[in-house]
Amino acid sequence: MLAVLGFVSLASFMLVVIKKWATALVAVVTIPIAVLLISGQGAALPDMVAEGIETVAPTAILLLFAVLYFGIMMDAKLFDPISRGIIRLSGGDPVKICVGTAVLALLVALDGDGTTSYMIICSAFLPIYRKLGINPLVIATIATMALGTISGTTPWGGAATRAISVLQIDATDYFVHMLPAMLLMSAAIIGLAYLLGRSARKKISPERIAEVTAHVSSGGHDKGSEGTLLTKASWRTWVNAALTVTLLVLLVLGVADLLVLFMLGFIIVLVVNHPKPSDQGEVIRSHAANAVPVVILVLGAGVFTGILTETGMTTAMADALISLIPDGAEGMIPAAAALIGIPLSFFMANDAYFFGIVPVLAESAAQYAIPPEEMARAAVIGQMAHSIGPASAPLWVLLGLVRASLGDFQRFAFLWILAASLMYIVFAILTGAISVGL
Repeated sequence: MLAVLGFVSLASFMLVVIKKWATALVAVVTIPIAVLLISGQGAALPDMVAEGIETVAPTAILLLFAVLYFGIMMDAKLFDPISRGIIRLSGGDPVKICVGTAVLALLVALDGDGTTSYMIICSAFLPIYRKLGINPLVIATIATMALGTISGTTPWGGAATRAISVLQIDATDYFVHMLPAMLLMSAAIIGLAYLLGRSARKKISPERIAEVTAHVSSGGHDKGSEGTLLTKASWRTWVNAALTVTLLVLLVLGVADLLVLFMLGFIIVLVVNHPKPSDQGEVIRSHAANAVPVVILVLGAGVFTGILTETGMTTAMADALISLIPDGAEGMIPAAAALIGIPLSFFMANDAYFFGIVPVLAESAAQYAIPPEEMARAAVIGQMAHSIGPASAPLWVLLGLVRASLGDFQRFAFLWILAASLMYIVFAILTGAISVGL
């Protein structure tokens, strides 16, 4: 019964959001609550909601200050010189720009932190996409594929770290066998970015590409929605640049908690760029339209994952899916676990998935002498799906940066992510990262 209710919750949420029958916030809160009441556990609702919100609250606060910080940087046109340089190098060709996005996304994802990766990628490329009229959802799709592959697979990334620790396996043994599949998937992401770029190029006239390229190369000025390009750096520009580089370095080095760094960074850039208190209040209000929805949705996602985890629905779903493997095909468990991980990762927080579901799958596999290392590799493959799911905290930052709704993004990216996830499974099988013995 719990498994059925869990699957109903997941399917209902996805259907409601993609069809736009309700906003993501309404769906992510009301659907699990309704299912909880149906299950007869309504009395535990306050505790489950509190548990879920407590888990995501630090992330929600972090995202609040991060969105405000980069909002001020975008207003200051800090990243326009980078945009102009990339457009010159690419010749304004959307294909080259999308491929360049993939290369940068794969490199910065090595950091292991999704929030940092998305901010770097969007800071460098989003102004270019807007100038050329490329759909910002393209950059979001490429970024999530790259993050799910690199950050999700490397031993220092959040997903693999959880799998390695909970299954108590050797990190080197896990990663050495997974590395060929990861490299193949990285090449495939560049190929998918090429296809996305070709699709984008068909929607942009050659005249527009030539106009933007010539305009930027000549050092001209934009007028209209993008504002005026900075052609002469002021002292504030140098301060903004130095502070942003310092902040990103500190993020990578892990010198302090992300929340603390972004809170202090936001205060500094707010005072530097808007010294008048009256202007500071106006700036905060202007960017609240992007920041507040992100925070609310993260808290709503906490309700969703808290209820599904605390009721035992997630564990029941995993057991139900494993039971579908026919007798005599137990050697398919790692591949089946990888397939199962795609939908489960999509809807679940990493902690709930790796600490609640993966041990159950590994225990089932151990009965057939399947090593836990294979189950760990199978578990991380679903991270691309997790990167576009409601329980992925960095996703809300990305959506805020590209100014898109969850439903629009999932409708655009779902088939690309699903295809990439299935390709990753194939690569893992071909390279022996996971077995399909019969």
